[in-house]
Amino acid sequence: MADFVGRRRELKELREDIARTGLDTLSGRKAKAPRARVLLVAGRPGSGRTALAEALVREIADDYPDGVLRVRLSTPTGEGVPTDRAVRTLLEALGLPTPPGAAEDELSSDLRAALAGRRAVLLVDDALDPHQVDALLPDTPECLVVVTSEGPLTGIPDVRPCTLGGLDTPSAVRMLVHRIGDIRVANDPRAAEALAEECGGQPAALSLAGGWLAARPKASVADVAKQLHDMPAATSGPLARTFRLVYESLPQPAQRTLRLLPLAPAGLVDSHTASALAGCSVAAAQSILEDFAALGLLRSASDGLFLLPGCLTPLLQALLEAKERPAEVQLARARMLERAVRLLVSCRAMTEEDEDLVREKLDGLPRTMRFADRRAAATWLDTRLPALSAAATLAVADGELDTLARRFVAALARALSDHRGTAGAAPELYGLHRLVLDVAERRDLYREQAAALLNLADLDAETGRTQEALERYRAALDAGRAANDPYAAGRAMESVGGAYQELADWHRASDWFGRALSHALARGERADEARLYGRLGNVHTYAGRYGDALRSWRAASAGYRKLADVPGQAKALSEMARIQEYAGRPEESLHTCREAVEIARKAGDLRLQAALQVRLADTLDRLGDPAAARLHRSAADRLLGDDPAACEIRSGSD
Repeated sequence: MADFVGRRRELKELREDIARTGLDTLSGRKAKAPRARVLLVAGRPGSGRTALAEALVREIADDYPDGVLRVRLSTPTGEGVPTDRAVRTLLEALGLPTPPGAAEDELSSDLRAALAGRRAVLLVDDALDPHQVDALLPDTPECLVVVTSEGPLTGIPDVRPCTLGGLDTPSAVRMLVHRIGDIRVANDPRAAEALAEECGGQPAALSLAGGWLAARPKASVADVAKQLHDMPAATSGPLARTFRLVYESLPQPAQRTLRLLPLAPAGLVDSHTASALAGCSVAAAQSILEDFAALGLLRSASDGLFLLPGCLTPLLQALLEAKERPAEVQLARARMLERAVRLLVSCRAMTEEDEDLVREKLDGLPRTMRFADRRAAATWLDTRLPALSAAATLAVADGELDTLARRFVAALARALSDHRGTAGAAPELYGLHRLVLDVAERRDLYREQAAALLNLADLDAETGRTQEALERYRAALDAGRAANDPYAAGRAMESVGGAYQELADWHRASDWFGRALSHALARGERADEARLYGRLGNVHTYAGRYGDALRSWRAASAGYRKLADVPGQAKALSEMARIQEYAGRPEESLHTCREAVEIARKAGDLRLQAALQVRLADTLDRLGDPAAARLHRSAADRLLGDDPAACEIRSGSD
């Protein structure tokens, strides 16, 4: 930070602690530390612990060529960040995938594996307890972990603490000079020293006092020191007194905006958030936020974002509870969520390729809620995602705005899917589906409950947690039946069959696919019928029941023919040919495969035609006709070039 002053002794001690021999080595138990060295910067909020940690990291950055990874373990309102989310933040900073729904232990193991052999610094800010830190510690001693916390990290061995008090008077005066220039300080150095003492040498208090003076060029340092000294004894602590001085000097609209800022999720504020909370224009909100940052009430972040300092949050929360009625607070929350929903709709609209469709979706939205292009919308989504995720969690936990919370979560899920793709957004979508499930269970919304369970189960299945997926699919079936939702019930039955198929339980898989098929037949869903006949045919094939498999695929082929789905019919016939070959009936397989080639030709599916030509060649080889087999392989090469991977369907001999 440009205004970081003092703390040279603490910086020197921290640097010496990096190379100091560990307790394990001194005791003779190990020749090398088994984990990364941990340095602790301890101090109360507002003591400058984060600034000191950042200054240390800047000084030693060249010694750690693999860079600096940053993560914050608590929100400005004092809640702890879930450990799995913190680990995901670090893995994403390393450019590594984070499986959706993965357990904390699995993610921690992935992080340690990723940091093995690296020389990096982990800056862990605002840790609340040792467990949070322990889950992040690399196993490699070449890494360094710098932690800021209010108290000790009991339970983590060989932690090197550095406990902060107030700045010494010369350093505190230099900090004031950084904020207001040297003329007023030089005119009355004794007053500057008195002001530093009134602020207790606390950097946060000095920043507020300096910001107040910077906004009033004609005010003297002595006047500020006297005002702080004369405040009632009930206003305890230098930071509380300095904050009160700054707060009471603000106009009434700005005071109210400041009081409402603790409602901002994750302590992240931009002009739209402030505008919605206070009920003012976006331009007015932006001007107010910039004034707050100049006063030291907010910290500037990237891309128009401001961060609420954690040391001020308790003071603002007390003002919010004392000055604002609960109904007004709830209305402000609702306005903020509604604004976020509209911004997400605008963000999602930018993914459309058709300009007319974009204009249609943006119709009715003010210019301030529109994005210049898709890239600008994606940047906004990426930078606001921590706040948006926190807003979703808070809205669901609140319980009073469930309808709006469901709209918000749905809009966020759609925006993430459209910008990142379903696979890329899977980790965030997993958490959002769990939030929807919480609301649905609380409100007995069985249809939404079934949808959330199905979405979660699909993500579980994709990441290999088949047993967990199976349990959720069964729960989704119960919820779908309770909602009298035939689509959800049928989807759940088919998915239960798919889970059993993944577990190689062919008997149960065929049973559940049969139930789903009966359900589809009763509803007259022909597309579902054809697909389910095919899935039954696959299970029978795996189980070696070739007669049942042929009957199922024959029914699937007939279903696709009735639907005029020519590619589907061709693929069903190709599966029949494969099963006939498995069953030792190559002549029948050859006949069926030729029929499938003709249908694939009508469908214009070159890839399928090539695959079928290869199957014909394999079958002809088995029948002792290598010359004809070579002709069919040549035909496949002409269709798709010389890439053998293009042929998806292989014969049993392969």
